[in-house]
Amino acid sequence: MSSTVQPEQDVAKGQGKTKVILYWLEKSRAQRILWLLEELKVDYELKTYKRVNMVAPPELKEVHPLGKSPLLSVQAEGAPEPLVLAESGLITEYLIEHFGPSLAPNQYQNGKEGQVQGETEEWLRYRYFMHYAEGTLMPFLVISLVLRTIREKSPFFIKPIANAITGNIESMFLKPNLESNFNFLESQVKSAPDGGGYLCGSKLTGADILLSYPLSAAKGRAGLSKEKYPALFEYVTRLEAMEKNKKAVQRIIDIEGSYDPSL
Repeated sequence: MSSTVQPEQDVAKGQGKTKVILYWLEKSRAQRILWLLEELKVDYELKTYKRVNMVAPPELKEVHPLGKSPLLSVQAEGAPEPLVLAESGLITEYLIEHFGPSLAPNQYQNGKEGQVQGETEEWLRYRYFMHYAEGTLMPFLVISLVLRTIREKSPFFIKPIANAITGNIESMFLKPNLESNFNFLESQVKSAPDGGGYLCGSKLTGADILLSYPLSAAKGRAGLSKEKYPALFEYVTRLEAMEKNKKAVQRIIDIEGSYDPSL
């Protein structure tokens, strides 16, 4: 099942008559793309979908062969057919390049344009965390979800065995890696350039938006606590309280009746 809604009419700079459609799936990484669209004030159409037995419904395969979410359809005025984009990182970079360059830091230091190692620290952090969000952090959270599902869905007569196996995986592999990543991010928040506030400096970037979803999920189930990681916890809480993020969450609540950030 899916539903469609049009947002308030905001006009992004340079958008023209581009038609943008976000295909949003419950308990998916699409929520951060919805926040990004709100942050950029892009005029978009939102189509929402429910999971079927924990997986995306078959209708999404009509949009993209893999049938995953988020998916973004972009069709410029006069274009014969829409461009369909998959993968959160690509979608984020594409939207920022065309609708909101201010959400990406300046790439080069003054006078070092085009030079090797002439990049700003803010830009290097930005590009790194754009890849880190999906390439490093998210897989551990997916593993956490899989282990939790095994425990919860196992028949009662094998549950002790399932609990023992998943518990060993968590203690020997998952927990140490999550703690390592949270310690790393704690240090990155504290050492951000230009006074910090965000991972790449004093301003919100697309990398912050990409990391918002896994970190919000980690607050609930993966050990990201205020006591152990105060700076990181405060950072995530501040992202959750940002106006456009809250607006994106409210849009889903208005359509679906509720919003759950957990995986």
